[in-house]
Amino acid sequence: MSTATFELAATSSEVLNVIAAFVGGMVIAGALVWAVQFGMRVRDRELPRPTPDEQTHLPDTGPVHELREVREPDEVPHSEGRERLLPHDLHHAGSRRSEDQNRKRWLPGKSGSFGGGGIGHA
Repeated sequence: MSTATFELAATSSEVLNVIAAFVGGMVIAGALVWAVQFGMRVRDRELPRPTPDEQTHLPDTGPVHELREVREPDEVPHSEGRERLLPHDLHHAGSRRSEDQNRKRWLPGKSGSFGGGGIGHA
């Protein structure tokens, strides 16, 4: 084969690469246009958004506030001499309201967290 044949083959390969890239770009652009049109059709079929009058409002009594209380764990009873306990044998709640509602406070000399990285108080 002559040099001209190799140059012609290389040139035709480059032209094919350009054509393939152009066709691939057109396919991607067509897919994007189709996706936008499809999304617009789906959105047109959805229910309209609620008007401001249809939005939820605060109750007449005002906003609801959270309730803070100290809870104590409800110990799991031991099943000595009986079959093992199943979930339906336990109480309905995992904790109960504590008689003493005073919150536990931080004491100087006690760690605030495990592995906090500090040297602590001696």
